[in-house]
Amino acid sequence: MVPNAGLTMMRLLRAVAVLTAMTAFSAPASAQAPAAVPATAPARYHPLPPVRRQAAEMQVWVDARLTRVLPALMAEYGADMWILSMREYGEDPVFWSMISETTFAARRRSIYVFTRQADGSVERLALGGSSQGGLFQIYRSPHPTPTGEEAELWGEEQWRLLREIVADRDPGNIVLNIDDTWAFADGLGAGEREALEKALGPDYLKRVQRIPQLATDYISVRVPEMMPRYREIEETVHALISEAFSNSVITPGVTTTEDVVWWLRQKVNDLGYGTWFQPSVSVQRNGEELEGEDAVIQRGDLLWTDFGVVGMRLKTDTQHLGYVLRVGETDAPEGLKRCLAASNRMQDLTLEAMRPGRTGNEALGAMLTRMKAEGIDGSLYSHPIGDHGHGAGPLIGLWDRQEGVPGRGDAKIRPSTWFSIELQATVPIPEWGGRTASCRQEEEAYLDAAGDRHWAFRRQDRFHLVW
Repeated sequence: MVPNAGLTMMRLLRAVAVLTAMTAFSAPASAQAPAAVPATAPARYHPLPPVRRQAAEMQVWVDARLTRVLPALMAEYGADMWILSMREYGEDPVFWSMISETTFAARRRSIYVFTRQADGSVERLALGGSSQGGLFQIYRSPHPTPTGEEAELWGEEQWRLLREIVADRDPGNIVLNIDDTWAFADGLGAGEREALEKALGPDYLKRVQRIPQLATDYISVRVPEMMPRYREIEETVHALISEAFSNSVITPGVTTTEDVVWWLRQKVNDLGYGTWFQPSVSVQRNGEELEGEDAVIQRGDLLWTDFGVVGMRLKTDTQHLGYVLRVGETDAPEGLKRCLAASNRMQDLTLEAMRPGRTGNEALGAMLTRMKAEGIDGSLYSHPIGDHGHGAGPLIGLWDRQEGVPGRGDAKIRPSTWFSIELQATVPIPEWGGRTASCRQEEEAYLDAAGDRHWAFRRQDRFHLVW
Protein backbone atom coordinates (compact mmCIF):
# COMPACT_ATOMS: atom_id res chain seq x y z
CA MET A 1 0.00 0.00 0.00
CA VAL A 2 1.06 3.58 -0.62
CA PRO A 3 2.27 5.17 2.64
CA ASN A 4 0.18 7.88 4.27
CA ALA A 5 1.19 11.31 2.96
CA GLY A 6 0.24 12.87 6.28
CA LEU A 7 -2.48 15.24 7.36
CA THR A 8 -0.12 18.23 7.34
CA MET A 9 0.70 17.78 3.68
CA MET A 10 -2.99 17.28 2.87
CA ARG A 11 -3.76 20.65 4.44
CA LEU A 12 -0.89 22.33 2.58
CA LEU A 13 -2.40 21.18 -0.70
CA ARG A 14 -5.37 23.46 -0.13
CA ALA A 15 -3.11 26.50 -0.47
CA VAL A 16 -2.68 25.77 -4.18
CA ALA A 17 -6.25 24.58 -4.80
CA VAL A 18 -7.39 27.74 -6.56
CA LEU A 19 -4.46 27.79 -8.99
CA THR A 20 -4.92 24.10 -9.74
CA ALA A 21 -8.63 24.51 -10.42
CA MET A 22 -8.03 27.44 -12.76
CA THR A 23 -5.61 25.57 -15.00
CA ALA A 24 -6.75 21.97 -14.89
CA PHE A 25 -9.53 22.04 -17.47
CA SER A 26 -7.91 24.10 -20.20
CA ALA A 27 -5.87 21.69 -22.32
CA PRO A 28 -6.26 21.43 -25.25
CA ALA A 29 -8.37 24.58 -25.44
CA SER A 30 -8.28 24.59 -29.26
CA ALA A 31 -10.80 21.72 -29.27
CA GLN A 32 -13.34 24.10 -27.72
CA ALA A 33 -12.98 26.78 -30.39
CA PRO A 34 -16.45 27.80 -31.68
CA ALA A 35 -17.58 26.48 -35.04
CA ALA A 36 -18.04 28.96 -37.88
CA VAL A 37 -21.12 27.43 -39.48
CA PRO A 38 -22.96 29.41 -42.22
CA ALA A 39 -26.63 29.80 -41.29
CA THR A 40 -27.77 28.51 -44.69
CA ALA A 41 -25.40 25.54 -44.97
CA PRO A 42 -27.32 22.25 -44.82
CA ALA A 43 -26.61 20.26 -41.67
CA ARG A 44 -24.83 16.97 -42.39
CA TYR A 45 -25.32 13.48 -40.99
CA HIS A 46 -22.43 12.04 -38.98
CA PRO A 47 -22.83 8.31 -38.37
CA LEU A 48 -20.95 7.18 -35.30
CA PRO A 49 -17.62 5.42 -35.90
CA PRO A 50 -17.23 1.67 -35.41
CA VAL A 51 -17.74 0.69 -31.77
CA ARG A 52 -14.07 -0.17 -31.28
CA ARG A 53 -13.08 3.35 -32.29
CA GLN A 54 -15.83 4.75 -30.09
CA ALA A 55 -14.43 2.84 -27.11
CA ALA A 56 -10.91 4.16 -27.74
CA GLU A 57 -12.12 7.75 -28.05
CA MET A 58 -14.26 7.52 -24.92
CA GLN A 59 -11.31 6.07 -22.99
CA VAL A 60 -9.37 9.25 -23.74
CA TRP A 61 -12.23 11.29 -22.27
CA VAL A 62 -12.41 9.23 -19.07
CA ASP A 63 -8.63 9.35 -18.64
CA ALA A 64 -8.65 13.14 -19.00
CA ARG A 65 -11.48 13.55 -16.51
CA LEU A 66 -9.81 11.36 -13.90
CA THR A 67 -6.32 12.81 -14.33
CA ARG A 68 -7.19 16.49 -14.84
CA VAL A 69 -10.69 17.28 -13.62
CA LEU A 70 -10.89 15.12 -10.50
CA PRO A 71 -7.63 16.30 -8.84
CA ALA A 72 -8.58 19.94 -9.43
CA LEU A 73 -12.03 19.47 -7.92
CA MET A 74 -10.76 17.56 -4.88
CA ALA A 75 -8.28 20.38 -4.30
CA GLU A 76 -10.92 23.06 -4.84
CA TYR A 77 -13.28 21.52 -2.28
CA GLY A 78 -10.60 20.36 0.16
CA ALA A 79 -11.55 16.69 -0.18
CA ASP A 80 -8.83 14.37 1.14
CA MET A 81 -10.59 11.09 0.32
CA TRP A 82 -13.69 10.26 -1.70
CA ILE A 83 -15.30 6.82 -1.43
CA LEU A 84 -17.91 5.48 -3.84
CA SER A 85 -19.50 2.16 -2.93
CA MET A 86 -22.18 0.40 -4.95
CA ARG A 87 -23.51 -2.93 -6.07
CA GLU A 88 -24.37 -4.32 -9.48
CA TYR A 89 -27.46 -2.55 -10.87
CA GLY A 90 -27.41 -0.06 -8.02
CA GLU A 91 -24.68 2.13 -9.47
CA ASP A 92 -23.80 5.58 -8.16
CA PRO A 93 -24.60 8.22 -10.84
CA VAL A 94 -20.91 9.23 -10.80
CA PHE A 95 -19.95 5.69 -11.84
CA TRP A 96 -21.05 6.30 -15.44
CA SER A 97 -18.63 9.23 -15.73
CA MET A 98 -15.64 7.20 -14.51
CA ILE A 99 -15.76 3.99 -16.49
CA SER A 100 -14.56 2.60 -19.80
CA GLU A 101 -16.97 2.10 -22.69
CA THR A 102 -16.56 -1.66 -22.23
CA THR A 103 -18.04 -1.56 -18.70
CA PHE A 104 -21.81 -1.92 -18.49
CA ALA A 105 -22.43 -2.31 -14.74
CA ALA A 106 -20.70 -2.42 -11.39
CA ARG A 107 -19.35 -5.81 -10.27
CA ARG A 108 -21.00 -7.55 -7.31
CA ARG A 109 -19.82 -4.78 -5.01
CA SER A 110 -17.50 -2.12 -6.42
CA ILE A 111 -15.73 0.28 -4.06
CA TYR A 112 -13.69 3.14 -5.50
CA VAL A 113 -11.32 5.05 -3.24
CA PHE A 114 -9.81 8.37 -4.35
CA THR A 115 -7.07 9.90 -2.18
CA ARG A 116 -5.42 13.25 -2.81
CA GLN A 117 -1.62 13.03 -2.88
CA ALA A 118 1.17 15.42 -1.88
CA ASP A 119 1.92 16.28 -5.52
CA GLY A 120 -1.72 17.18 -6.26
CA SER A 121 -2.50 13.95 -8.09
CA VAL A 122 -5.18 11.50 -6.95
CA GLU A 123 -4.60 7.86 -6.10
CA ARG A 124 -7.35 5.75 -7.66
CA LEU A 125 -8.10 2.34 -6.15
CA ALA A 126 -10.76 -0.18 -7.15
CA LEU A 127 -11.83 -2.75 -4.57
CA GLY A 128 -13.84 -4.92 -6.92
CA GLY A 129 -14.45 -4.66 -10.63
CA SER A 130 -11.85 -3.93 -13.28
CA SER A 131 -9.10 -1.35 -13.69
CA GLN A 132 -11.19 0.42 -16.36
CA GLY A 133 -8.43 0.04 -18.91
CA GLY A 134 -5.61 0.77 -16.49
CA LEU A 135 -7.18 3.87 -14.90
CA PHE A 136 -7.51 2.27 -11.44
CA GLN A 137 -5.24 0.09 -9.34
CA ILE A 138 -7.33 -2.97 -8.60
CA TYR A 139 -7.27 -5.24 -5.57
CA ARG A 140 -8.15 -8.92 -5.80
CA SER A 141 -8.74 -11.65 -3.23
CA PRO A 142 -6.27 -14.37 -2.16
CA HIS A 143 -9.20 -16.74 -1.86
CA PRO A 144 -8.46 -20.00 -3.75
CA THR A 145 -10.54 -20.69 -6.86
CA PRO A 146 -11.24 -23.90 -8.79
CA THR A 147 -9.52 -22.51 -11.90
CA GLY A 148 -6.52 -21.01 -10.14
CA GLU A 149 -7.46 -17.49 -11.23
CA GLU A 150 -7.49 -14.55 -8.85
CA ALA A 151 -10.77 -14.29 -6.99
CA GLU A 152 -12.82 -11.14 -6.65
CA LEU A 153 -13.13 -9.47 -3.28
CA TRP A 154 -16.24 -10.53 -1.47
CA GLY A 155 -18.05 -9.90 1.79
CA GLU A 156 -16.15 -9.03 4.93
CA GLU A 157 -12.72 -9.25 3.29
CA GLN A 158 -13.70 -6.35 1.01
CA TRP A 159 -14.74 -4.19 3.95
CA ARG A 160 -11.67 -5.22 5.95
CA LEU A 161 -9.41 -4.14 3.10
CA LEU A 162 -11.23 -0.81 2.87
CA ARG A 163 -10.66 -0.22 6.59
CA GLU A 164 -6.94 -0.95 6.15
CA ILE A 165 -6.65 1.45 3.22
CA VAL A 166 -8.45 4.24 5.07
CA ALA A 167 -6.34 3.74 8.18
CA ASP A 168 -3.15 3.70 6.12
CA ARG A 169 -3.99 6.96 4.30
CA ASP A 170 -5.52 8.50 7.43
CA PRO A 171 -7.39 11.29 5.58
CA GLY A 172 -8.51 14.43 7.35
CA ASN A 173 -11.95 14.05 5.79
CA ILE A 174 -13.85 11.43 3.82
CA VAL A 175 -16.49 12.45 1.29
CA LEU A 176 -19.52 10.19 0.77
CA ASN A 177 -22.27 10.72 -1.79
CA ILE A 178 -25.25 11.51 0.43
CA ASP A 179 -27.45 14.49 -0.42
CA ASP A 180 -31.14 15.39 -0.32
CA THR A 181 -31.01 17.97 -3.15
CA TRP A 182 -28.86 16.44 -5.89
CA ALA A 183 -29.58 12.94 -7.18
CA PHE A 184 -26.13 13.02 -8.78
CA ALA A 185 -24.55 13.34 -5.30
CA ASP A 186 -26.84 10.86 -3.55
CA GLY A 187 -25.56 7.61 -5.01
CA LEU A 188 -24.84 5.79 -1.74
CA GLY A 189 -27.80 3.46 -1.22
CA ALA A 190 -29.34 3.01 2.22
CA GLY A 191 -28.07 -0.53 2.77
CA GLU A 192 -24.70 0.30 1.25
CA ARG A 193 -24.36 3.28 3.59
CA GLU A 194 -25.02 1.14 6.66
CA ALA A 195 -22.37 -1.38 5.63
CA LEU A 196 -19.84 1.34 4.70
CA GLU A 197 -20.30 3.25 7.95
CA LYS A 198 -19.83 0.03 9.92
CA ALA A 199 -16.63 -0.67 8.00
CA LEU A 200 -15.24 2.81 8.65
CA GLY A 201 -15.82 2.58 12.37
CA PRO A 202 -16.68 5.40 14.80
CA ASP A 203 -13.38 7.28 14.56
CA TYR A 204 -13.35 7.66 10.78
CA LEU A 205 -17.09 8.10 10.66
CA LYS A 206 -16.53 11.40 12.47
CA ARG A 207 -14.48 12.56 9.48
CA VAL A 208 -17.24 11.94 6.93
CA GLN A 209 -18.34 15.05 5.04
CA ARG A 210 -20.97 15.73 2.43
CA ILE A 211 -19.66 17.81 -0.44
CA PRO A 212 -22.28 17.38 -3.19
CA GLN A 213 -20.45 19.77 -5.52
CA LEU A 214 -17.64 17.22 -5.86
CA ALA A 215 -19.99 14.76 -7.56
CA THR A 216 -22.06 17.28 -9.48
CA ASP A 217 -19.09 19.24 -10.79
CA TYR A 218 -17.16 16.11 -11.73
CA ILE A 219 -20.13 14.98 -13.82
CA SER A 220 -20.81 18.41 -15.33
CA VAL A 221 -17.29 19.61 -16.25
CA ARG A 222 -16.44 18.73 -19.85
CA VAL A 223 -12.92 18.15 -21.09
CA PRO A 224 -12.18 19.88 -24.43
CA GLU A 225 -11.52 16.53 -26.13
CA MET A 226 -15.28 15.85 -26.05
CA MET A 227 -16.38 18.86 -28.07
CA PRO A 228 -15.47 17.81 -31.64
CA ARG A 229 -17.55 14.64 -31.32
CA TYR A 230 -20.40 16.42 -29.57
CA ARG A 231 -20.52 19.03 -32.30
CA GLU A 232 -20.92 16.28 -34.91
CA ILE A 233 -23.70 14.67 -32.86
CA GLU A 234 -25.52 17.99 -32.60
CA GLU A 235 -25.11 18.64 -36.32
CA THR A 236 -26.66 15.22 -36.93
CA VAL A 237 -29.63 16.26 -34.77
CA HIS A 238 -30.08 19.36 -36.93
CA ALA A 239 -29.92 17.21 -40.07
CA LEU A 240 -32.50 14.79 -38.66
CA ILE A 241 -34.97 17.55 -37.80
CA SER A 242 -34.36 19.30 -41.13
CA GLU A 243 -35.29 16.11 -42.99
CA ALA A 244 -38.20 15.31 -40.67
CA PHE A 245 -39.68 18.77 -41.26
CA SER A 246 -39.46 18.53 -45.06
CA ASN A 247 -41.38 17.10 -47.98
CA SER A 248 -39.19 14.01 -47.76
CA VAL A 249 -41.23 12.97 -44.73
CA ILE A 250 -44.34 15.19 -44.60
CA THR A 251 -47.17 15.27 -47.14
CA PRO A 252 -49.62 17.98 -46.03
CA GLY A 253 -53.08 16.59 -45.40
CA VAL A 254 -51.77 13.02 -45.11
CA THR A 255 -48.85 12.75 -42.66
CA THR A 256 -49.61 12.80 -38.94
CA THR A 257 -47.48 14.04 -36.08
CA GLU A 258 -47.02 10.45 -34.87
CA ASP A 259 -45.75 9.48 -38.32
CA VAL A 260 -42.97 12.06 -37.87
CA VAL A 261 -42.23 10.87 -34.32
CA TRP A 262 -41.67 7.32 -35.47
CA TRP A 263 -39.71 8.40 -38.54
CA LEU A 264 -37.30 10.16 -36.15
CA ARG A 265 -37.06 7.08 -33.91
CA GLN A 266 -36.31 4.80 -36.86
CA LYS A 267 -33.81 7.14 -38.50
CA VAL A 268 -31.92 7.56 -35.22
CA ASN A 269 -31.76 3.79 -34.86
CA ASP A 270 -30.55 3.37 -38.46
CA LEU A 271 -27.69 5.82 -37.81
CA GLY A 272 -26.52 3.88 -34.75
CA TYR A 273 -27.68 6.45 -32.20
CA GLY A 274 -30.20 6.07 -29.39
CA THR A 275 -32.82 8.28 -27.75
CA TRP A 276 -33.21 9.08 -24.08
CA PHE A 277 -36.87 10.11 -24.35
CA GLN A 278 -39.69 9.61 -26.81
CA PRO A 279 -39.63 12.50 -29.34
CA SER A 280 -42.53 14.93 -29.35
CA VAL A 281 -44.02 16.49 -32.47
CA SER A 282 -47.00 18.83 -32.33
CA VAL A 283 -48.65 21.63 -34.30
CA GLN A 284 -50.08 25.05 -33.55
CA ARG A 285 -52.90 26.01 -35.89
CA ASN A 286 -54.30 29.54 -35.85
CA GLY A 287 -53.43 29.91 -32.18
CA GLU A 288 -54.67 26.48 -31.11
CA GLU A 289 -52.21 23.93 -29.70
CA LEU A 290 -52.79 20.36 -30.87
CA GLU A 291 -50.16 18.82 -28.57
CA GLY A 292 -50.95 15.31 -27.41
CA GLU A 293 -53.07 14.54 -30.45
CA ASP A 294 -52.08 12.47 -33.46
CA ALA A 295 -52.93 15.41 -35.69
CA VAL A 296 -52.89 15.34 -39.47
CA ILE A 297 -50.41 18.03 -40.54
CA GLN A 298 -52.09 20.72 -42.64
CA ARG A 299 -50.92 23.71 -44.65
CA GLY A 300 -50.43 26.77 -42.46
CA ASP A 301 -49.41 24.70 -39.41
CA LEU A 302 -46.58 25.74 -37.12
CA LEU A 303 -44.59 22.57 -36.41
CA TRP A 304 -42.60 21.88 -33.24
CA THR A 305 -40.42 19.01 -32.07
CA ASP A 306 -38.60 18.16 -28.86
CA PHE A 307 -35.95 15.60 -29.69
CA GLY A 308 -32.89 14.16 -27.93
CA VAL A 309 -30.35 11.58 -29.05
CA VAL A 310 -27.63 9.56 -27.33
CA GLY A 311 -24.26 9.04 -28.98
CA MET A 312 -21.22 7.64 -27.17
CA ARG A 313 -23.01 8.22 -23.85
CA LEU A 314 -23.46 11.94 -24.65
CA LYS A 315 -26.99 13.36 -24.65
CA THR A 316 -28.59 16.13 -26.73
CA ASP A 317 -31.90 17.96 -26.19
CA THR A 318 -33.16 20.09 -29.08
CA GLN A 319 -36.39 21.86 -29.99
CA HIS A 320 -36.95 23.30 -33.47
CA LEU A 321 -39.82 24.89 -35.37
CA GLY A 322 -41.14 24.32 -38.85
CA TYR A 323 -43.85 25.81 -41.04
CA VAL A 324 -46.07 24.18 -43.66
CA LEU A 325 -46.50 26.64 -46.53
CA ARG A 326 -49.96 27.46 -47.79
CA VAL A 327 -50.52 27.35 -51.52
CA GLY A 328 -48.81 30.39 -53.03
CA GLU A 329 -46.56 31.05 -50.01
CA THR A 330 -42.77 30.92 -50.30
CA ASP A 331 -41.95 31.69 -46.66
CA ALA A 332 -43.53 31.75 -43.22
CA PRO A 333 -45.84 34.69 -42.37
CA GLU A 334 -44.16 37.79 -40.97
CA GLY A 335 -45.93 37.33 -37.62
CA LEU A 336 -44.38 33.91 -37.13
CA LYS A 337 -40.97 35.20 -38.19
CA ARG A 338 -41.25 37.90 -35.50
CA CYS A 339 -42.06 35.16 -33.00
CA LEU A 340 -38.93 33.23 -33.96
CA ALA A 341 -36.89 36.43 -33.78
CA ALA A 342 -38.19 37.01 -30.24
CA SER A 343 -37.07 33.55 -29.09
CA ASN A 344 -33.72 34.09 -30.82
CA ARG A 345 -33.36 37.33 -28.86
CA MET A 346 -34.10 35.41 -25.67
CA GLN A 347 -31.28 33.02 -26.58
CA ASP A 348 -28.90 35.97 -26.93
CA LEU A 349 -29.94 37.33 -23.54
CA THR A 350 -29.59 33.92 -21.90
CA LEU A 351 -26.02 33.45 -23.09
CA GLU A 352 -25.19 36.97 -21.91
CA ALA A 353 -26.67 36.21 -18.48
CA MET A 354 -24.77 32.92 -18.04
CA ARG A 355 -21.62 34.41 -16.57
CA PRO A 356 -19.31 32.05 -14.68
CA GLY A 357 -19.71 32.52 -10.93
CA ARG A 358 -23.38 33.44 -11.15
CA THR A 359 -25.90 31.01 -9.77
CA GLY A 360 -28.62 29.65 -12.01
CA ASN A 361 -31.16 31.75 -10.13
CA GLU A 362 -29.07 34.89 -10.57
CA ALA A 363 -28.78 34.25 -14.31
CA LEU A 364 -32.55 33.70 -14.46
CA GLY A 365 -33.22 36.98 -12.65
CA ALA A 366 -30.87 38.92 -14.93
CA MET A 367 -32.49 37.36 -17.98
CA LEU A 368 -36.06 38.12 -16.88
CA THR A 369 -35.10 41.72 -16.12
CA ARG A 370 -33.73 42.16 -19.64
CA MET A 371 -36.81 40.54 -21.17
CA LYS A 372 -39.10 42.91 -19.29
CA ALA A 373 -37.05 45.91 -20.38
CA GLU A 374 -37.28 44.80 -24.03
CA GLY A 375 -40.97 43.94 -23.87
CA ILE A 376 -40.51 40.21 -24.51
CA ASP A 377 -43.20 37.85 -23.21
CA GLY A 378 -41.75 34.43 -22.56
CA SER A 379 -40.22 32.01 -20.08
CA LEU A 380 -36.82 30.41 -19.56
CA TYR A 381 -36.08 26.88 -18.34
CA SER A 382 -32.54 25.91 -19.30
CA HIS A 383 -30.51 23.05 -17.85
CA PRO A 384 -27.07 21.42 -17.98
CA ILE A 385 -26.54 18.53 -20.39
CA GLY A 386 -23.84 16.02 -21.27
CA ASP A 387 -23.59 12.68 -19.48
CA HIS A 388 -27.29 13.07 -18.66
CA GLY A 389 -30.08 14.75 -20.58
CA HIS A 390 -31.10 16.81 -17.57
CA GLY A 391 -27.58 17.08 -16.28
CA ALA A 392 -25.70 17.96 -13.12
CA GLY A 393 -25.25 21.66 -12.47
CA PRO A 394 -27.37 24.78 -12.02
CA LEU A 395 -30.92 24.97 -13.29
CA ILE A 396 -31.82 28.29 -14.89
CA GLY A 397 -35.54 28.32 -14.20
CA LEU A 398 -38.23 25.67 -14.67
CA TRP A 399 -41.20 26.12 -16.97
CA ASP A 400 -43.47 26.35 -13.91
CA ARG A 401 -40.97 28.04 -11.54
CA GLN A 402 -39.97 31.36 -13.07
CA GLU A 403 -39.33 32.85 -9.65
CA GLY A 404 -36.25 30.63 -9.24
CA VAL A 405 -35.43 27.09 -8.14
CA PRO A 406 -34.26 26.69 -4.52
CA GLY A 407 -31.33 24.32 -4.18
CA ARG A 408 -30.62 23.28 -7.73
CA GLY A 409 -30.88 26.85 -8.98
CA ASP A 410 -28.41 28.03 -6.33
CA ALA A 411 -25.46 26.17 -7.85
CA LYS A 412 -22.90 28.30 -9.66
CA ILE A 413 -22.28 28.36 -13.40
CA ARG A 414 -18.72 27.36 -14.16
CA PRO A 415 -16.47 27.21 -17.23
CA SER A 416 -16.12 24.04 -19.29
CA THR A 417 -19.76 23.03 -18.97
CA TRP A 418 -22.57 22.39 -21.45
CA PHE A 419 -26.14 23.66 -21.31
CA SER A 420 -29.40 23.14 -23.15
CA ILE A 421 -30.77 26.65 -23.70
CA GLU A 422 -34.52 25.98 -23.45
CA LEU A 423 -37.12 28.75 -23.61
CA GLN A 424 -40.24 30.04 -25.31
CA ALA A 425 -41.49 33.40 -26.58
CA THR A 426 -45.21 34.18 -26.80
CA VAL A 427 -46.11 36.58 -29.63
CA PRO A 428 -49.46 37.69 -31.14
CA ILE A 429 -49.69 36.67 -34.80
CA PRO A 430 -51.62 39.12 -37.03
CA GLU A 431 -52.13 36.41 -39.66
CA TRP A 432 -53.91 34.37 -36.97
CA GLY A 433 -56.24 37.21 -36.04
CA GLY A 434 -54.03 38.33 -33.18
CA ARG A 435 -54.02 34.94 -31.49
CA THR A 436 -50.64 34.01 -30.02
CA ALA A 437 -47.99 31.53 -31.02
CA SER A 438 -45.49 29.98 -28.62
CA CYS A 439 -42.07 29.77 -30.27
CA ARG A 440 -40.31 27.11 -28.23
CA GLN A 441 -36.65 26.52 -28.91
CA GLU A 442 -33.92 24.47 -27.31
CA GLU A 443 -30.31 24.44 -28.45
CA GLU A 444 -27.03 23.12 -27.05
CA ALA A 445 -24.47 25.69 -25.94
CA TYR A 446 -21.27 25.53 -23.93
CA LEU A 447 -18.96 27.59 -21.79
CA ASP A 448 -15.34 27.15 -22.83
CA ALA A 449 -12.39 27.06 -20.44
CA ALA A 450 -12.37 30.87 -20.31
CA GLY A 451 -16.11 31.02 -19.59
CA ASP A 452 -17.07 32.39 -23.01
CA ARG A 453 -20.39 31.07 -24.36
CA HIS A 454 -20.88 29.47 -27.77
CA TRP A 455 -23.36 27.27 -29.63
CA ALA A 456 -22.26 23.65 -29.88
CA PHE A 457 -23.20 23.68 -33.59
CA ARG A 458 -25.46 26.62 -34.39
CA ARG A 459 -28.94 27.77 -33.46
CA GLN A 460 -32.09 27.78 -35.57
CA ASP A 461 -32.84 31.27 -36.86
CA ARG A 462 -35.20 30.37 -39.72
CA PHE A 463 -38.08 27.93 -40.05
CA HIS A 464 -37.79 24.49 -41.54
CA LEU A 465 -40.21 24.70 -44.48
CA VAL A 466 -42.58 22.07 -45.86
CA TRP A 467 -44.00 23.09 -49.22
